[in-house]
Amino acid sequence: MPGDRMRARLSAAFLLSLLYSASQAQTTSVIVPVATPLSVELVKHVPMKEGQAIDGRLLYPVYVDNRVAIPAGTAVQGRVTELEANRSQRIRGRLRGDFTPFHIPMVQFDQLVLPNGDRERIASNSTTDGARVLHLSPPPSKKKGSVISREIAAEKQRVKDAAAQVTAPGRGDRLLQFLYTQLPYHPQRIDAGTTWVVELSQPLDLKIAFPPATPATDPPSLASRKPEAPEWRLRAYLQQTISSANAKTGDKFQALVSEPVFNAENAVVVPQGSVLVGEITRTKPARSFGRQGKLRFRFRELKLPSGFIQPVEGTLAGADSDKSANLRIDSEGGIQPKSQNRVILPLVLTLLAGRAFDDDGSVAAHNAVASNGFGIVGRVVGIAAGSRNLAAGIGLYAAALSFYDLWLAHGKNVTFAKDTRIEVTTTPARNEINAPQAGEKPADAK
Repeated sequence: MPGDRMRARLSAAFLLSLLYSASQAQTTSVIVPVATPLSVELVKHVPMKEGQAIDGRLLYPVYVDNRVAIPAGTAVQGRVTELEANRSQRIRGRLRGDFTPFHIPMVQFDQLVLPNGDRERIASNSTTDGARVLHLSPPPSKKKGSVISREIAAEKQRVKDAAAQVTAPGRGDRLLQFLYTQLPYHPQRIDAGTTWVVELSQPLDLKIAFPPATPATDPPSLASRKPEAPEWRLRAYLQQTISSANAKTGDKFQALVSEPVFNAENAVVVPQGSVLVGEITRTKPARSFGRQGKLRFRFRELKLPSGFIQPVEGTLAGADSDKSANLRIDSEGGIQPKSQNRVILPLVLTLLAGRAFDDDGSVAAHNAVASNGFGIVGRVVGIAAGSRNLAAGIGLYAAALSFYDLWLAHGKNVTFAKDTRIEVTTTPARNEINAPQAGEKPADAK
């Protein structure tokens, strides 16, 4: 019958399409090597306690042979293995009336949950370097103005940042955490968004469905690329810690390219696994009296996995940084802590302390306003004692602490730890790539 023949043809076409799809997506065994960095972000707040389960997600994809082996967003599971005493935060808290025994969690991740639902055991190193990560990027290039105009612009930005703390989503939770800091003891937690970078301590064998690979070819020279691609954005992980505390001008360091770069024809131009060689061009260590550290570096060379060496001009275009470090990147790629207004806070606290001597209104209310330097404990003591001198003294103590922090304390150094993820904008140098001639070995071949 014609209908039966039509159904048979449709069934055959459907079977052929399935066979074609199966041939196009081949399951391949992929080995993710030892020391591969994984950037894992905590999904939700969890209590600070030993043995606490941690659910995270990968911030960035992991590539093997220039193809995605583990996609960004993959679920990662682990636990808190140990709590270490955070002595510096404990001292700072006690000076301000907070006697909470602060801790630093040591975490370890042991399982991936792949997008298809498969679970893979992983072995990774333990780490304590968790931080709320902020991705830094340089501002648009602007003409340099006068010192006064720059200070006005910086003050406007500080006002905007302060307003964002009130208007941004999650303000209820931020208010609750602020109230906790006023208590002499409060529960601790690990905040959502805390990110750890861990390295695999053992190779990871994955079964991945890849489309058919294109024939492998040596990546072309950056100097021979087409004019329509004026620069490449390289994403890499630092291979060692660099800091304004001990770096010297001219020091060399390396960063491992973690994601391949493709041209318009979808051919690999910069393979994953290439090495960027950087050089410190300016460094200034932090000093006392609030003098902040500064750091600037450039990338001069790109070593491809094949052994080719390409001179480049690379500038820092972005970096992951601890949010609490309060860093900024200028338009030329230099990094330093953001400037702070060092006058307003001590002045405001001093004026509030003087409220204790006002004659109008309630003495208890004035004492509560004045004695704000020791959290709830300071206010309770200031009100209960009924002494204006005591309340003013507690307020002046708060002003003295803020003056010390802003004017006398040692400034902050600019530090990027090993495995910090950076983004580099590169353009080829004028000289040609150091490619081996026919019959010669690559530069690093033995």
